[in-house]
Amino acid sequence: MRRSTYARLGAIVAVVALLAAACQRGDDDPDATDEERPAQQEQEGLLQQIRDRGMLRCGVNNTVPGFGFETSGGEIEGFDIDFCTAIAAAVFNTADVEGMIELVPVDAEERFNALRAGEYDVLVRNTTWTSSRDGSEGVAFAHVNFYDGQAMMVRDGEFGAVEEMDGTSVCVTTGTTTELNLADYTAQVGVEVEPVTFSENPQLQEAFISGRCDGWTSDRSQLAGIRSAWPEEEGGPESLVILDDVMSKEPLAPGVLDGDQEWHQAVDWVVNGLILAEELGVDSGNVDQQVQNPDDPQIAGLLGVAFEAETETISVDSGLGLENDFMQAVLEAVGNYGEIFDRHLGPNTPIGLDRGVNALWTDGGVQYAMPFR
Repeated sequence: MRRSTYARLGAIVAVVALLAAACQRGDDDPDATDEERPAQQEQEGLLQQIRDRGMLRCGVNNTVPGFGFETSGGEIEGFDIDFCTAIAAAVFNTADVEGMIELVPVDAEERFNALRAGEYDVLVRNTTWTSSRDGSEGVAFAHVNFYDGQAMMVRDGEFGAVEEMDGTSVCVTTGTTTELNLADYTAQVGVEVEPVTFSENPQLQEAFISGRCDGWTSDRSQLAGIRSAWPEEEGGPESLVILDDVMSKEPLAPGVLDGDQEWHQAVDWVVNGLILAEELGVDSGNVDQQVQNPDDPQIAGLLGVAFEAETETISVDSGLGLENDFMQAVLEAVGNYGEIFDRHLGPNTPIGLDRGVNALWTDGGVQYAMPFR
């Protein structure tokens, strides 16, 4: 008799708990107010929200040639934009993501506020991973997709090093690590400069051209992109020189909001997978072949297919919240890390960058991918 009573009580408690959980999720509550909906959405991870929405919103730069630059046709292209495409391909598990990505241009000063406000899902905008951004700004950074360093660009023949620039003015983007690095480095080499700050590159370029600035400091890769597109009426790229001084370390990485581990893992492993694909020799041209007959278990794990060994079948389910074969769609959409680099930044582009420190670790660089196992 007592056991039957306890069973009935247990059933009632279970029903109440299920009803409470359903109310908390609010997924099917059409009467929820605008104030209640954000709280309901927090119960559902961002990865699933993006899938339900059918659109990935990516915060980007649209003023840096090579990384994120708006063309005369109104399209935003570049290295970072391909990473947005790669993330979308992974989320929706398709290489055809047309209409599934919204690129949201955002300036350096407002990028973190906009991320916290939910204006986009992931920030892929030449953003340096620092302790304060990781901590007080509440940004969780994924695998570094570009290792950079701050540099100084000047007019050809005016200066040979930053230590020669005492008493000059320097253009710098406000709201960036660049301002602090400039102060630290000039103090280190014993010169005083006057920062001239603006929020956007076009404003900096106008100030530099007008003579308000003797130098322009930013990430070396960004300066290389700006230099490559320098107006011919202002002397073209040959009229500018990027000095050899390395003023800082700038590890650039995609960022998402803290607190959603599944979404952070998804972005992190897309970047990691692109690097690993290059290391393993898998690219947009041979991915289909490798899916059908992978050369080894590492490639099979990357592509989410089984590997038929002599004595066993090896398969990997990473439990990342993405489809197990998501890297197939990613590689079909954008290729591997090396393909992205060569397409937008490499020696055969106007930017003309060597891989340098961004070479694979097997080639003397620091790009090192974690295994899919």
